[in-house]
Amino acid sequence: MTQLQFPEPVQGTVSAAAGEAAKQDGIARATASTPIDWATACQNGIAEMARRGVPFQAADLIREGLVDEPESPAMWGPQFGIAARARVIEHAGVVASARATVHRSLCRQWIGTAAHRKAVA
Repeated sequence: MTQLQFPEPVQGTVSAAAGEAAKQDGIARATASTPIDWATACQNGIAEMARRGVPFQAADLIREGLVDEPESPAMWGPQFGIAARARVIEHAGVVASARATVHRSLCRQWIGTAAHRKAVA
């Protein structure tokens, strides 16, 4: 069996702008469907893990009892994005997820920023 190969990308199939637009649309839909109480608990949990100054991922928030599993896994991304834009956390690598529901797929790992840890000390 041979793989179908095109000499050049097919027009419209590779578009960074279209990919970013789809990402932003997905984030907006996830944010709109996220219950406020879960989002608040998640932000509080992220801030607590950030204060500790050790790398963490979504599974750690659940393991520590800081937040329950969300209704949809799509709800995690916007919450970590909000915290990153607020300079509470920063990206600290990519690791295998500890969440059984995602079968050890790769996920981002985060750590509290020095500024956040100083502000809450």
